[in-house]
Amino acid sequence: MNNTIIIYTLLVFLSLYSCAIISYKLKLLDLPNKRKIHAKPTAFTGGLAISASYLIAIQLFYITSKDLNLILSIGFLVAIIGFIDDKYNLNTGGKLSLQIIPIFYLILYENLSLHQIGDYDYFKLILGSFSIPFSLLCVLFLINAFNYIDGIDGTLSFTSISVLVILYFLTSDNNIQLFLITILIPICVFIFFNFSFLNLPKLFLGDSGSLLLGFIISFTLIYFANQKISHPILLAWSVSIFVYEFLSINIIRLKNKKKLFVAGRDHLHHILFKKTKSIFLTNLVIFFINITFFIIGFFSYRNINELFSLILFILCFVLFFILRNKYSVKK
Repeated sequence: MNNTIIIYTLLVFLSLYSCAIISYKLKLLDLPNKRKIHAKPTAFTGGLAISASYLIAIQLFYITSKDLNLILSIGFLVAIIGFIDDKYNLNTGGKLSLQIIPIFYLILYENLSLHQIGDYDYFKLILGSFSIPFSLLCVLFLINAFNYIDGIDGTLSFTSISVLVILYFLTSDNNIQLFLITILIPICVFIFFNFSFLNLPKLFLGDSGSLLLGFIISFTLIYFANQKISHPILLAWSVSIFVYEFLSINIIRLKNKKKLFVAGRDHLHHILFKKTKSIFLTNLVIFFINITFFIIGFFSYRNINELFSLILFILCFVLFFILRNKYSVKK
């Protein structure tokens, strides 16, 4: 197994390196502008290389779950959709319409939909006939929440790592842990390209990467819930920063009569970067915010009960929103 992981890591590196070289030759580049922090044209195809790596993982590793293999396979289509968006700058309607296709396929035809969202002592939230629309909305929500977090080098990568580490902690199943490792390795290798460590060609995740990671993690959470690997409230806590930030920024935009789903510099990472002047500190803060929220949720669930943890999840959002609104960028 260790040798297979080493081979996989090397193949991931080659995939990312090849993708970077080809992208610069074909001029598949994210150009700087007033909204963006980067100063040089940078290849935006990191997500495509990562999705190709996941296809390699399916061949290299024996992941027994058909559902988990499907999530990785269909993820490649999601990465292509993100690439099309990066290349042709689709409008919101076009982007969402394309996203719905792979999501709908997994939910409807592969039955990867949420059937219930938890037993809370006094009541159980069973979705019944709302299972399909609720699952579709949740996945769309989380995919676009991931897209919101992706704004400066490393932020989405490190925050996604925080989620995967939490999910690894929540399961003792070796096969599922292997699945999580196969997701994790390409993200870790990508970071070397994202920051141009060792003079490697610089790569961005692009929409191909943010949509891919949002898609894979969304359906992994659904899988965890359906297989009763973890209580849904703990799964919600694992992505709390994504949920809180996505809701907060859109509420603030509505309040300020701004358009939703439009690129801007009012995201949490922009605010923190403006305060710290450090990409490293910005990423560290966001990483630990997510980990800290999960720890709060985990101990409230373990030491009190599910209902208290659910109420606390809502209260933490209220607190996050108040602080987020207070320090939001006024433009």
